[in-house]
Amino acid sequence: MAMSKMTPGSMQQLIKGDRSMLMSSDDNVLMKQIQGTHNPDGREIDVKPILDIVEDILSRSTIQVETSIVPRKGVQGHMETLEEKGQQAGVINMLEALSFIIDRLSSEIAYKCLGGMDGHQITVSLFTVLSNYSWEAKLVLALAAFALNYGEFWLLAQIYTSNQLAKSMALLKQLPVIMEHSGPLKSRFDALNTLIKAMLDLTRCIVQLKDIPSSYVTQEVPALSAAIATIPTAVYWTVRGIVACATQITSLTSMGFEFVTSATEAWELSTLAHKINSIHDHLKKQLELCFQLIEEKRSLEAYETLVRLMEMIHLDNMKVLRALIYAKDDLLPLFDGSAKRRVSLEVLRRKNVLLLISDLDISMDELSILEQIYNDSRHQGTRLDHLYEMVWIPVVDRSVQWTDPMQKQFESLQSTMPWYTVHHPSLIDRVVIRFIREKWHFRNKPILVVLDPQGKVVSPNAIHMMWIWGSNAFPFTSAREEALWREEIWKLELLVNGIDQTILNWVRDGKYIFLYGGDDLEWIRRFTTRATAVARDARIPLEMVYVGNSSKREQVRRVIQTVNNDKMGVAWQEPMIWFFWTRLESMLFSKIQLGRVDDYDPMMQEIKKLLSYDKSGGWAVLCRGSEVVVNGHGTTVLPTLVEYEDIWKINVATNGFDKSFKDHHDKLHGITHPCCRFEFPSVAGRIPESMKCPECLRVMEKHITFICCHDDSATTNTNVLY
Repeated sequence: MAMSKMTPGSMQQLIKGDRSMLMSSDDNVLMKQIQGTHNPDGREIDVKPILDIVEDILSRSTIQVETSIVPRKGVQGHMETLEEKGQQAGVINMLEALSFIIDRLSSEIAYKCLGGMDGHQITVSLFTVLSNYSWEAKLVLALAAFALNYGEFWLLAQIYTSNQLAKSMALLKQLPVIMEHSGPLKSRFDALNTLIKAMLDLTRCIVQLKDIPSSYVTQEVPALSAAIATIPTAVYWTVRGIVACATQITSLTSMGFEFVTSATEAWELSTLAHKINSIHDHLKKQLELCFQLIEEKRSLEAYETLVRLMEMIHLDNMKVLRALIYAKDDLLPLFDGSAKRRVSLEVLRRKNVLLLISDLDISMDELSILEQIYNDSRHQGTRLDHLYEMVWIPVVDRSVQWTDPMQKQFESLQSTMPWYTVHHPSLIDRVVIRFIREKWHFRNKPILVVLDPQGKVVSPNAIHMMWIWGSNAFPFTSAREEALWREEIWKLELLVNGIDQTILNWVRDGKYIFLYGGDDLEWIRRFTTRATAVARDARIPLEMVYVGNSSKREQVRRVIQTVNNDKMGVAWQEPMIWFFWTRLESMLFSKIQLGRVDDYDPMMQEIKKLLSYDKSGGWAVLCRGSEVVVNGHGTTVLPTLVEYEDIWKINVATNGFDKSFKDHHDKLHGITHPCCRFEFPSVAGRIPESMKCPECLRVMEKHITFICCHDDSATTNTNVLY
């Protein structure tokens, strides 16, 4: 086809015609014409290496002052990788095979942009040359052809002042004049850069769509089918953008600075950029939906693999630990709290491992008691098979952005732990977090999962055993838990073991001891006053210990101060109070975990009563030495003391103080006996399906309540009430 010389007038006519085409043409009509050129022969081309080269060229092809294009993050890394790949025969052969088509397209673009054809006609001619290639290959090859011309223009512009050969070539292309007037041309270059960025963004998106694995997302998936249907249109408009960019550069080098500044506007470039960005937004949304579906399926596969792995028999525990903590070998995933250095998982090989699983809100009370138990075990352990290692696994919400305050909170907790900890929460995969929540029933309260030397789970949560018996519960199996319970009886030592040595001294002395609690200060005043008076009159050695309340810390602090000031017995401090109630709750949860919460067990009934009393006012437990005489609610214990003088004092001489107190209390209890109440927050993990009241032994009613903070970011918690 003969080409007439392009004049400024004909160039203006071309631009006006292209503008009209851009604004009024029907995509359906255009696409029918483009689809008619599409006749792929099935050849497969890995276009990613070529696209990396193109991106590098285009990111560097810009004016040196006030540039608009910012190289994509990682382009330099891609190029370094390409330099390594460049030695591979496959990549070299591919580039050699495609160099002809790229050169041909480059010449076609440069030639026809001067030949009087409008943008659509040139685009169709390029699609005709590329008819045998896939859509993404057409696009990347066209971009490569454009990059050759565009890169040459900017290479000369950047080096012509320092290289004589480049200077001579630049003179032929009028580059010195153009660069001298680069200021007025800045808007033109900015428009070019904006359009080129839009084209690259869309191209990456199309290439990513090509790589979606059919094993996870088929074309029947609406998001993928919608994206595939859009690809021909996306490729057409991107190639159309390539032609528009090439036309602008060609007009600069052939018509000169005066023509471009007077006749050329940025309207065509900005309109094309807007259209390409709109297509990119649509494709990106579909791509994100596909990636989400892929992630869900891969996550499910990984989860099922982890479940199977945990059920398998292994020679040692390393496969299990790698699956739970960190599967790669590129870093040391553990931090040794005693040596203060990072270590590998090998330190845990063939050892009993206790996984302490919690969020970042684990309390210092819990850590303090755990540290005491852990340190005691280090001193007591004399045989290798009786030693265990502990590892803290911090579980955080991965959908929440990690912040500096969270990092500081994590580091603060980590620094206090003498055992091993995971180096950073990010090492714990989402799949592992799901497994921990679904299979080990972790909510927000810490749990202690025990693995034997072969990686088998011998206890899904030994935290209750740890609180009740400490390291004596080793190896923390269900069988050991059952055996320990068989050894226990309802006595004062069960309630205060490991908390207060003074009470154990009183037990050896055979003293009477009142443990009492609650947050009703008026009831406490009346109770302690009356108990002191009765003991004085009955001439019994009585000690009283205030053990607080499981939840109302502020009220308890005020009561502690009053008890100490008014000498109403001994008042425990907060760590002791916390541990007392935690051990009691652990006794209940231990029975729940064993499935024995409602077995006929007098000891368990008393523990359940005490936990229930804590939710509804004052209470007291009267002991003589180890023996528990009465475990009563405030509504029966205080009246028993009040009626001492008038009713049952006379029986003390005959029956003794213990029996007389118990007999009268039981009469009052038989009249009032308030039924019990329990509350299990959803964060507690395992919740019993049903429970019997320890007072009347009937199945308790079950209610579910939802508690939501007014904070929009707060989640709704579920409480189960019995």
